[in-house]
Amino acid sequence: MALDCNNSQLLRQAERSSMLDVRRNLLSGQIAELLLTRVRAGEWALGQKLPGETVLAAQLGVGRSTVREAIRELAGKGVLQPRQGAGVFVTALDVQEDWDSVVRRAAITSVIEARVAIESEAAALAAARRTPADLRAARRALRARAERYHDVEELVDADMAFHRRIVLASHNEILLELFDGFVPRLRPAMIEMLRIRPVRSPEDDHTAHLAVVEAVAARDPAAASRHSRTHLESMKTILS
Repeated sequence: MALDCNNSQLLRQAERSSMLDVRRNLLSGQIAELLLTRVRAGEWALGQKLPGETVLAAQLGVGRSTVREAIRELAGKGVLQPRQGAGVFVTALDVQEDWDSVVRRAAITSVIEARVAIESEAAALAAARRTPADLRAARRALRARAERYHDVEELVDADMAFHRRIVLASHNEILLELFDGFVPRLRPAMIEMLRIRPVRSPEDDHTAHLAVVEAVAARDPAAASRHSRTHLESMKTILS
């Protein structure tokens, strides 16, 4: 009987502790939103130091621990940055939206425009930095692409794999990450487009891609960039 009583007390304590944690998290979230609103309103400029925890706690009518949790939340979102012994500083004027969400919402033409900027630069860098292995991989990807005109989905996947090979040859991790971010957004649109408007001339299409590879092989950054840009801008025209 005593054991049952102890267990009941422990359960009630755990429930109270859990409810306190929930309330604390909700409150710190609300305080984080209030601080973010003040940052957005320009109360603190970029790079400016916030008042101390004690001052903020008094202003907001909460405890210092709640302010501390709110600051930690905004620091995780890149808005604030606590600096040991110096205080808390504004590092962004708003929460940066998740990159994948931005790409998913963007119009296809906007995605293509960004690809033009990224891939034309990647092609130029590839021409300057490519290794023999990079060139062999790009040629293999191009051959694989040439064999996929019979199936729309396979062609789109082979096309993406080819373009990714060129970006890989640039040896720039940021450009590669940006390219990879576009693929999920672009793939369905490309499949839909090619089902409505199939490739008119596989030979011309292949030649346009071959021109990029040959410029990379010749270590001609200007030509590689030009051929990449021309191809992608023609695709943008079709999708517009």
